[in-house]
Formats: sequence, C-alpha cells, structure tokens
Amino acid sequence: QQENTKLGMWVFLGGEVVFFISLILLIVFTRLTHADYDAQFREHLSIPIIALNTFVLVTSSYFVVRALEAISYKGDQKGLRNNMLMIIVLGLIFLGGQAFEWSELFAAGVDLGNTYGSPFFTVTGLHGTHVFVGILWAVYLLFGHRRMPFTKENHLGIENFGLYWHFVDIVWIILFTIIYLI
Repeated sequence: QQENTKLGMWVFLGGEVVFFISLILLIVFTRLTHADYDAQFREHLSIPIIALNTFVLVTSSYFVVRALEAISYKGDQKGLRNNMLMIIVLGLIFLGGQAFEWSELFAAGVDLGNTYGSPFFTVTGLHGTHVFVGILWAVYLLFGHRRMPFTKENHLGIENFGLYWHFVDIVWIILFTIIYLI
C-alpha cells in the first residue's frame, strides 16, 4: 500500500512537471516574440521584494526536511508540529508577498489584458494556487492526524507532502529565474 501511494505521488508530480513546463514555455515564448518585454513589463517588477519572498519559500523547504527528520528518525511529535507550523506560516508569508506584488502591478496598469500580464498572472497565480493547496495539506497534516499521529514507522503522509512542497519550491526557483532574473 505504501509503495503504491508513493508511486502515485511521483506519477502526480510527473504530470505537474509537464503542466509547469508548458507554463514556463508560455513565458519564454512571450518574451521571445515581444522585444519590448523589458521596457514594458520588467520595470514594474519588484525584484528585491520577490527575492526576499523566494528566500521565504526556500526556507520553508528547510522546515519540511526538519519535520520529516523529527518524525522519521526521532518520533518527535512536537518537532513535527513545530516544523509544520513554520511551513504554514512561511507559505502564508510567501502568498502575502505575491499578493503585494500583484497589487503593485495592477496599480502600475499591468493586468490580464496586457501582453505580459496575462501569462505572468496565469503562471504565478497557478503556482500560488499550488502553494495554497500545500498550505491546506500542511494544516490537515498538523491538525487532522491527532487521533492517529505519525510515527517513526508511519510517516508516509509527511514524505509525500515533502515531495509536493519541494516540487512547488523548485518550480518557483525556476519561475523566479526566468521571470525576474533573465
């Protein structure tokens, strides 16, 4: 049963890879076919704020590792809870940073009708949705398993969550690089 669950997670993530590759190609195609990208769009991006936001998301992955380590090696319920709580808080901070950036872009006149706004908001919005789903999953893992807590022997739910969260983190690092740095 556990092998099937883990395999299912890997298959799901494989589908997500294809999904996000298509979205990344959308961004790349838009940039390649519109030479005025830098002048019309990049000037409105707040790279220092989003770099800090990226650091927040990367840091949350550290707490995923700590959560899995706490339960799988030590059977430490308190360590698991504390680390899951940190993941939730950092995920919410990340989404808050994204909301701030979006509000700044809307104020600057970048919207879904804009050549760059449409793919940007689509890609970052879908990524943000994945972060939100991850936060909900973390809340469920934190509060939904009180009757049957995770143990050293039974922590597959945390492992699968970790795979998902690290995937979302890696996708963001790629998006950050392509959208903001290149």
